[in-house]
Amino acid sequence: MSIPSPRGDREKLITALTPQLRRLLKIRAFEHGMDIQDAAEHAIKAWYDVQEPPEVATDGAKTWGTFLPPGEPEQFKDTCNARNVTYVQGLAQAITMWLEAHPSPSAPLTAQPVTRVIVANQKGGVGKTFISSGIAQALAEAGKRVLIVDYDPQGHLTSELGFEDLMYEEDVETLLMHMEGTAKDDIHDLLVALDQERFGERLHLLPASDDAFLRDVSLSKVSFSEAALERALEPLEADYDVIVIDGPPSLGLNMDTALYYVRRREGELADRSGIITPVWANKASHRAFKLLSKQKDDLCHKGRITIDYLGLVVNAYDSRRGKLVSQNKDQWERSSSPSVLAVIGDLKEGREASDGEIPLLEYAPDSEHANAMRDLAKELAV
Repeated sequence: MSIPSPRGDREKLITALTPQLRRLLKIRAFEHGMDIQDAAEHAIKAWYDVQEPPEVATDGAKTWGTFLPPGEPEQFKDTCNARNVTYVQGLAQAITMWLEAHPSPSAPLTAQPVTRVIVANQKGGVGKTFISSGIAQALAEAGKRVLIVDYDPQGHLTSELGFEDLMYEEDVETLLMHMEGTAKDDIHDLLVALDQERFGERLHLLPASDDAFLRDVSLSKVSFSEAALERALEPLEADYDVIVIDGPPSLGLNMDTALYYVRRREGELADRSGIITPVWANKASHRAFKLLSKQKDDLCHKGRITIDYLGLVVNAYDSRRGKLVSQNKDQWERSSSPSVLAVIGDLKEGREASDGEIPLLEYAPDSEHANAMRDLAKELAV
């Protein structure tokens, strides 16, 4: 489908949308070969021509924003006021009508690159490993072929899934060696499979290695180091639908290579690959998020690339911790770019699964934690 208006200066419309409508819009736009912003623009323009659209349930709507051509946000608001409906209701009506007019196509889409997601935050201890592992498990359970890469030098993901780090020895190659270009063997040889029946042999892990702490120093000597991870993982991409990176809890060249890997590639649709950031409802997480965002923006400017923010996950939330915690959570939820994909409670199942070195969906498949991971997996339109 054609883009409804030329790209260029655009104005932001901030309102709210229910998680279900946002998810359906993202998936349906992808199915029709459109960016989600283009689909929203189509929807709003079509909504103008319908005089009395039916009311749509908007319970649970969360802050959401989209960019429209100049003047369009004001026109939308003026139309909502004239029709005596809230902006949230007007948008819900427009999106619902667009979804009804654009059912899932029966013909297959043009092939897209493998979906690549990094779960990243500069701050440690916010649940990156928990989120990346859970999303990967849920995607594999749903039938996707998934590779999860333990890119954190601390190697928590590898141990929590019941495996051991790769030891840098004379006869053992590592991910860093493939990134440097010194490896001689096939990178497939590094992979291990999770053997639980629910994953159907579709979930594989590239374990951490004990030389990962050397990456920043080693990569500084590699030509075009930002693309080092992409060069290493390229032989694996045809085997998977999704590659999930459990990111390092630090900034630097190591993070640059991971961020560059999830950039939007030529011909790839927006919001398909990119960054998911777990945060806590505290000020420290706000500061860490700003640092990561600045690094992403600097890399995009320097490399003339686009890296999409897929969303935030407020993790380990417990309202009993006081007013400031609730206020910080509300502040996150008011964010429209990136938006909050989920608020996950501070529950015991995740910790127990990690301590027992058992995948969460195997340890507690019916838990609130497990269902939260399934919901997050649905956010990835693949």
